[in-house]
Amino acid sequence: MDSKLVIYNTLTRQMERFEPINAPHVGMYVCGPTVYGDPHLGHARPAITFDVLFRYLRHLGYKVRYVRNITDVGHLEHDADEGEDKIAKKARVEQLEPMEVAQYYTNRYHEAMDRLNVLRPSIEPHATGHIIEQQQLVQQILDNGLAYESQGSVYFDIEAYNKAQKAKGKGYAYGVLSGRSLENLKDESRELAGVGEKRNQADFALWKKAQPEHIMRWPSPWSEGFPGWHCECTAMGRKYLGDQFDIHGGGLDLVFPHHECEIAQAVASMGHPAVKYWMHNNMLTINGKKMGKSYNNFITLEEFFTGKHPLLEKAYSPMTIRFFILSAHYRGTVDFSNEALVAAERGLERLTNALGDVERVQPSAACDAETERVVKSLRQRCYDAMNDDLATPQVISLLFEACSVVNKLIDHKATICADCLKELSDTMHLFACDILGLQGSAQQAGNSSQAREEAFGRVVDMVLELRAKAKADKDWATSDKIRDELAAAGFEVKDTKDGATWRLNK
Repeated sequence: MDSKLVIYNTLTRQMERFEPINAPHVGMYVCGPTVYGDPHLGHARPAITFDVLFRYLRHLGYKVRYVRNITDVGHLEHDADEGEDKIAKKARVEQLEPMEVAQYYTNRYHEAMDRLNVLRPSIEPHATGHIIEQQQLVQQILDNGLAYESQGSVYFDIEAYNKAQKAKGKGYAYGVLSGRSLENLKDESRELAGVGEKRNQADFALWKKAQPEHIMRWPSPWSEGFPGWHCECTAMGRKYLGDQFDIHGGGLDLVFPHHECEIAQAVASMGHPAVKYWMHNNMLTINGKKMGKSYNNFITLEEFFTGKHPLLEKAYSPMTIRFFILSAHYRGTVDFSNEALVAAERGLERLTNALGDVERVQPSAACDAETERVVKSLRQRCYDAMNDDLATPQVISLLFEACSVVNKLIDHKATICADCLKELSDTMHLFACDILGLQGSAQQAGNSSQAREEAFGRVVDMVLELRAKAKADKDWATSDKIRDELAAAGFEVKDTKDGATWRLNK
């Protein structure tokens, strides 16, 4: 399969043509949520970004296995190796079982994603369901001499790993993804360190011995404890996608330390990296600051849908949120504002109206030159934009160009033949609904179109009532003028003993 798709690979820091390892099969792993709170806009962006990629790859004919995990253990506060598990802390505060917390917020995440029309992944593994696989990963790294046990915990030995990579002439030293050096990491890692247990403050936990107060724990060869946060994705990606797979995605904030650690774990356990293309969406910000639970500035998706948040002026529909996110390139920063959301709402309405209007355009014998030019090039230009690293803003811009064509056709300021009309409708629905996933737009367009038809009929009936009154008043000039104007607009009016009837000539 000859793909023209080009994507930005964070690992190589350059655009690369997408060539799957085992075409037509594609393996894609995306980091999912840590389920200890309601999903917010920051969760929506990676979900929507990689949903569009999933949809597009399938449209291109690839057989995609999409794995998106649920983190329900091991993610400690501040992404550190010390502190309390985020889910366990929530359980302690609310006096619940940790799995009760995880299940509740997993359900809430699914509900929000469904409303955003995010497709479910092929496989959604939970970290707690793969403790054995994570222990096997840890043991492999220990066996290869690139980790060490300390007081019941196991840590990845970054210095030993980098020396091994250098000796082999390999380019996967720790820091290859983020561009950080080991010396800088030693300085930066002080606040993350379990200083007494680690040989090097930059070393990260593969397995942690559980303290007496720690609720979530499992038996292991080293201690009763729990896996380090970074282990789950390496272990589960390998289990479901094989030792090497095509795409690993996630938010830019995961490049370090999470994805950096994943690369090191894969190479240390198998001798080679697992992932060919690393893709990262950029952050959502509020007043220039990252949106997230740890910053206490997040707005949940439920709050967006209901408008119940101090920063929100009104409620916004799930499709408005999806449109808002896709209006920016996935690698660009998006700053939240009510003004931006209102603009997205208007843009979505414009597209929705055009999707409905295109279904009631009447074809002519031929297209005018400008309409034919736009329609015949629209599909390929949309493909070119998608192939250019998923340039969804450009696709939306092209769809707006199509909206302008539809508006001219509705206003009888342009003409279109039947074949071009079908191509225009098919292309708009393909990219707006099937690929960008603005599926609600099609339904809204249908509802909107039906409402317009009903309003349309009421207006014509009202005009005919005015004609009937003119006839009753023997104002034949006005009566004939109304009939002639309706006929010129394509309406056939018949006078019967029960009153006038009308129909729109096809």
